Amino acid sequence: MFPKSPRCQLVPLPQQQVAFVVDGQERLRWHAADDAPRPFFFPLTGPSGLPLTRMGHPGAPNHDHHRSIWFAHHKVLGIDFWSDNSDAVIRQDRWLAYQDGEEEARMAVELGWYDGHDPAALIKQQLIAAISPSDQGGVLVEIQTTLNSIAESLELEQTNFGLLAIRVAGSISAVFGDGILTGSNGKQTEKELFGQPSAWIDYSGSVDAATTEGLTYFDHPHNASYPSKWHVRDDGWMGASVCRDAPVMLYREQPTTWRYLIHAHAGPANVAVSRQLAEAFDRRPPFVVRPAKKPHHEYQIERDQ
Repeated sequence: MFPKSPRCQLVPLPQQQVAFVVDGQERLRWHAADDAPRPFFFPLTGPSGLPLTRMGHPGAPNHDHHRSIWFAHHKVLGIDFWSDNSDAVIRQDRWLAYQDGEEEARMAVELGWYDGHDPAALIKQQLIAAISPSDQGGVLVEIQTTLNSIAESLELEQTNFGLLAIRVAGSISAVFGDGILTGSNGKQTEKELFGQPSAWIDYSGSVDAATTEGLTYFDHPHNASYPSKWHVRDDGWMGASVCRDAPVMLYREQPTTWRYLIHAHAGPANVAVSRQLAEAFDRRPPFVVRPAKKPHHEYQIERDQ
């Protein structure tokens, strides 16, 4: 579909969409148009080329706010930025950089969280997303997000719902398919994992006849809530709850950053492989956006060595 040089590419598309391409094949897409209350990634595909995420709940129309992979929070100054039942929206204010590369492609954008009434944002969000190839046709999606309050301070209230959530494809959910939830401690099922701390959670199942694939969602040790307590469901979704036990304060002069990694992989959950990836993710420096030194480039995304 796309030229294979360089190996990892970002391709801007109409309606504020961006294709994340590895080896000539689109593996992830960013959607930031105003036709949804908040931006999202859809789909993330596995080695077979089939989607491992979906839009909405397979059996509940009141969960259409579950848009594949997305950022949201249920209680921001009492305002619902989670569901589609309020006027609150998250909008992409501008993109900062798109970078291709042999090892990794990187995107940086700025988002604003708006209550739907005041034209000024409540929160400024910087989002950096990078894609790279993994073994057996898999891909790694690294996500780093930084939130600043526009006011001097702002509270993300205590809730299960936030900050980064994933709705998996119906076929790899436990209820609508044959999927299995696995935690970093080796325990399985919603009953064993819901509300429990875990360094990562995997959701794997059949995507086609005789084809098993899945997603492993990694928390980062530098995240304040690590190891996060997880909101996971047999019906096909998972999220590291950053405010499950207590609220989180955001500040204007002191940004708060969270880092996550998603591994789209062949086969069922592999605890040994996931532990290796978690260790490598722990050692990897975070991203930083700086003014570019190259002509005709406004910003560049680097590892903060």
